[in-house]
Amino acid sequence: MNKNQVQDQANKEKGKVKEAGGKTTGDKSTEQKGKSGKQSGKSGAVLGEINDDPKKKSK
Repeated sequence: MNKNQVQDQANKEKGKVKEAGGKTTGDKSTEQKGKSGKQSGKSGAVLGEINDDPKKKSK
């Protein structure tokens, strides 16, 4: 796991917290920002795995 994957995982978790906070308070804007952040973290993690894969095969 590289530093970008760690950052993406942190963004995903932060998005989950924002989404839950938005649902709890009834704030649709915060909920949507949380969903967006969560999705951003997921896609970044996938890209990190794709970028790491060739490095693992060459070792």
